[in-house]
Amino acid sequence: MRRGERWRSDMLALMTVPAGDSELVQIMDAALEEAARRAGPWLACRPGCTQCCHGAFAINTLDAARLATGMATLRAEQPEQASRLEARAHAWIAAHGAEYPGDLQTGRLGDSEEEQERFADFANDAACPALDPETGVCEVYTWRPMTCRVFGPPVRSVGEDGAEGLGYCELCFIGAAPEQVAACEMPVPHDREAALLARMPAQGETVVAFALLR
Repeated sequence: MRRGERWRSDMLALMTVPAGDSELVQIMDAALEEAARRAGPWLACRPGCTQCCHGAFAINTLDAARLATGMATLRAEQPEQASRLEARAHAWIAAHGAEYPGDLQTGRLGDSEEEQERFADFANDAACPALDPETGVCEVYTWRPMTCRVFGPPVRSVGEDGAEGLGYCELCFIGAAPEQVAACEMPVPHDREAALLARMPAQGETVVAFALLR
């Protein structure tokens, strides 16, 4: 079996996420709620604010599995909504597939240096297919990827130079002092996510459009 075919076969087995993912989601939801409580009006994130819903970004196999599970739920319980999502995902791929730095059959992003460089400039202005253009809300919010869950409040990260810093949405904390930002930091359980990801049958990254079609 060729590499791409094996990855596609493994991804089809990802309809069931690891049991610990629900706990991870609960932890993240609680962390976001607490960060939002502390931030108060400094946090501008609201339904209808869609800046963070534009631009392609990579998601891991745990994210993809969670989205696939969500889509399976919607197909069973809200088929019209699922059909809308699938239509937007197909349209997204049709619009951007020619430049996709990966495998269009599997959705897997390439991991070569050249492909990663191409992805840095890929579909930067494209709306996420999970975004409802009429309401401005995410239609798979319950199952959204980790990148979406940590965007907005201050989150600690390590830059390419090895220095740590707090990153947050540019629409938030306008005029806030550094200590006010730091007081609203949202902790992220990276180790817990990494442990769950290690249990997945396939590794690699894709984008939301392909995950919605699994």
